[in-house]
Amino acid sequence: MGASGPETVHYKVAEAARLAGVSASTLRLWESQGLVVPGRSEAGHRQYSAEDVARLKKIAWYRAERGLNPAAIREALEAENGAADGHAAGGEGEAPQGVGRKFRALRHAAGKTLEQVAGDIGIATSVLSTFERTSQGVTFRVMHDLASYYGTTVSKLSGEDEAERRSIVRAGEWKFWPETSPGVTVQVLADGRNMMDCHRFVLSPGACSDGAYRHEGEEFIHVLSGRFEMVLDGDEFHDLGPGDSIYFDSRRHHSWRNRHDGETVLVWINTPPTF
Repeated sequence: MGASGPETVHYKVAEAARLAGVSASTLRLWESQGLVVPGRSEAGHRQYSAEDVARLKKIAWYRAERGLNPAAIREALEAENGAADGHAAGGEGEAPQGVGRKFRALRHAAGKTLEQVAGDIGIATSVLSTFERTSQGVTFRVMHDLASYYGTTVSKLSGEDEAERRSIVRAGEWKFWPETSPGVTVQVLADGRNMMDCHRFVLSPGACSDGAYRHEGEEFIHVLSGRFEMVLDGDEFHDLGPGDSIYFDSRRHHSWRNRHDGETVLVWINTPPTF
């Protein structure tokens, strides 16, 4: 039996406060100001990771040494994260980072707690907390439901409509959506703010939407390779293979899955861009 990796360390409020050199009440204040959002245990207690503690130390330094207010500290931290993400991306085709932080900012702007949003969406609070901190761990349907909950779209939050429009996108030069959903890779085939969202989906074996969702608009899907199942309104099943296409009203509940034992590749178009 192979050795397992080291267990993730979590700090309670008092421990994290001591490491950051501030009081526990200060940590709660910073959380209410959206400067740091710790995870939660199954019992609902705050749990600070080593990354959270490092962030707390930076917040304390910005406050004490620079005299910055919460808004300025938040901007400084986001600038740091943006620079680090850009350095890590390194080349073409890399996913934009920080979509979880964007969802967290939307929650704070709405005045909602993790528990409230998780309950409204129907997911565990720990799942939402992890997603906001790491941009990982939610399914495709949950991504849609969260975006709809805040009155926006996944495309906008992925920065798709902020990109400079290119008339031609060469093979392999696609921008990527953040890979938040296990086994689902979304490549952007048309940049900028357009009337259509044009994507290339690459689905790993077993990848699925994890339930049905719907939104305004119309959709077209063309299967390039593999096998793909689309379910409309819960009782209309379509098994699609290479060369097959489907067109449907996006207001119909739709769910899907990769039925192939290898990758399934699709061209997927939404109009208008409402996903």
